[in-house]
Amino acid sequence: MVRWGIVGKQATLQSDQIPRFENPTFALDTLGVQNQIIASARRGQLEEVTDSIPLDVPTCISLNLEDLKCFEVVEHQYEQWGVIFQNSLAIQPSNPAFPTKSGVTVLMGSPKSGFLEASFLRPVNWVSTCVTSSQRLVLSAYNCDRQLLCQTILPGANLANSDSSLSPNLLLSVAAKNIHTITFCAFDGQFTIDEFRFCV
Repeated sequence: MVRWGIVGKQATLQSDQIPRFENPTFALDTLGVQNQIIASARRGQLEEVTDSIPLDVPTCISLNLEDLKCFEVVEHQYEQWGVIFQNSLAIQPSNPAFPTKSGVTVLMGSPKSGFLEASFLRPVNWVSTCVTSSQRLVLSAYNCDRQLLCQTILPGANLANSDSSLSPNLLLSVAAKNIHTITFCAFDGQFTIDEFRFCV
């Protein structure tokens, strides 16, 4: 089911169909991205990497969650890379229903269940992540005035070892000019995110 909505002067397309990328690398290539940086939560890496990248080349930042400790509250660890999280906790899932996509660490919404927010210090044009959720989840992107730019919807649960037709760690993304904030919302549910990337 597809719905059109008007937000301010901007039309947005909302769909209950899951966007599928057969090859996530191809999805990046369509944006003209030539550089991808694996961003560490440790200090000091930023200067080494950014000195070697031309400023006019589109660049994607992929967060290395493996630097985080289990049960570490995640807020400003990646601020040097341009993103700040709210209501976010690093975990190493023991529940097999929430498998990781890569490595052993993922982010989940906590202490408020079913919600996570990421704010970008400079506007970005594309954000993607792999999501596993216990129920329907909405990924929303907003501009600097908190006006909705676009949404992607995971229409139902995609837990591992369940009867869901949706696979766990499904790739969701939003693309729009001047994204300042994104939110993940699974009302009264639990979800994890892995392989969090954004492009500037």
